[in-house]
Amino acid sequence: MIGQYNIDSTTYHYNHIINPQHSSDFPKAITYYTGLKEKHLRDKNTYGAIEDLRMIAIAEFEMGNNFESETAFVDALELIDNSPFADTLVDAKKGLYNQLGRIYRATHRFEECIDAYGNALRFSANQNDSLTLLNNIGNVYMDMGRYKKALEQFDLALIKGGVKENTVSFARLLNNKGVALAKTGESAAALANMQQALALRESKNDMAGKYSSYKSLALYYFDQNDTKQALDYANKAYAVANTMNGLSYLEDALSVFVTMSPDPKIVQFEKITDSIATEKQLAENKNAFMKYNVEKERKNTVAAQLEKEKQKTWTILLLALASVGFVVAVVLYLTIKYKHKQEKVQQVQTTEKRISKKVHDEVANDVYRLMAKLQSKPVGKDEILDDLESIYNKSRDISKENSVVAVENFQEVLSDLLLGYENQQVSVIRRDVGIIDWSTVSDIKKTNLYRVLQELMTNMAKHSNATAVVLNFDQKGKTIAIKYADNGKGCTIKCKNGLQNAESRIAAINGTITFESEPNKGFKATIII
Repeated sequence: MIGQYNIDSTTYHYNHIINPQHSSDFPKAITYYTGLKEKHLRDKNTYGAIEDLRMIAIAEFEMGNNFESETAFVDALELIDNSPFADTLVDAKKGLYNQLGRIYRATHRFEECIDAYGNALRFSANQNDSLTLLNNIGNVYMDMGRYKKALEQFDLALIKGGVKENTVSFARLLNNKGVALAKTGESAAALANMQQALALRESKNDMAGKYSSYKSLALYYFDQNDTKQALDYANKAYAVANTMNGLSYLEDALSVFVTMSPDPKIVQFEKITDSIATEKQLAENKNAFMKYNVEKERKNTVAAQLEKEKQKTWTILLLALASVGFVVAVVLYLTIKYKHKQEKVQQVQTTEKRISKKVHDEVANDVYRLMAKLQSKPVGKDEILDDLESIYNKSRDISKENSVVAVENFQEVLSDLLLGYENQQVSVIRRDVGIIDWSTVSDIKKTNLYRVLQELMTNMAKHSNATAVVLNFDQKGKTIAIKYADNGKGCTIKCKNGLQNAESRIAAINGTITFESEPNKGFKATIII
């Protein structure tokens, strides 16, 4: 285990993975990055651990350990999935999917390879990454022999804005487009693209680019049966590989000479070797990423089932709450109905007591006094008739106070009521009663209003000694205001008897009534319904 993980060590092993010098470079780098990954995990440095796994995946891939490379990729992807900052790790996702594409291409899983590069393309935030991935997808189509599809990808990249300023990517796309054109039989166009790419690479002294161009031109001329030109470019590619001092480049450069060998036995050997290697690889494709997807789908299914059970539980709970709510509502309705019924009974009883008291206090007492008068002394006929008329009028007033109010023609009924209290001693003035639209007022409101005005007028007639009463009517929208004022002797306000009855009636129809009075200053009331 490495004890010290510093920047110099990381740079050292990174460079040996990207450009190995010895066959032992990859195992050493894998050991180093494995230790560094464990340290990053202990420090809860998820991004660092993901990058470590990506480098392990690259090293394993370069060693030919495709399954181990894919496993490292899956471990990194699971770290991203479990991170609370998964949405911010787009750059890591791009690098991982690009590496997965390389694995799939090497293991001849071309459709999966295109999907992997497509996922990497979704997370690409800059032009260079997009150009690289479009180029990679084009190369996969060439591996599949679908050269027209490959040309579509190269052209899609070449029409992007500013691509010519990105010399490395531009030259790579031109060279690969030339290779694809050569496969479709467009030799002239193919050679033009490859030569333009080589010129750009030589102008920038791009060693990796020059190696790619020399190799492509060598194979192009070999396919054209121009052996001299083919060997010339193959030797140039080999010279660049030696200069770069990279094992992978040297191995690849030497494979070009094998491909172009005139010895039929070597050609046959290469074909058989490639075929065996391909069949072996296809047989060994264990597909760790497929296992990851299956496991991820299983987790999603379990999560969906848990969510379904949760929704089912919530549904049962809501139904239970709704049932309880319904029962409570029914009980509340019955309780209110019973209470309302009791209030009505109480109101009837109160009304009966009030009528009984009025009959006793006003009618019965007057009858008793008349009887006493007749027994005590002779009384003239006219005097008896006057007393009887007084008793009759009081009985009639009590009857009117408690009779059913006819609300159909309410304005006329109200006018008759007020007119009944007008006589030689009292003037009753009504203002703007005609502007009220009584058709918009409910029957219960009209009935209660009638009774309240009757209470006010009766109190005025009995107690105030007023000579003038003024009633002002006003309506604004659905709100009706009635102001009562008389010039009687006034009183100290005490909500008893008639006034208390008036307040109860107005409150029952959600209205308000206020009283204002002082001794010798008259009496006022304001009703709003």
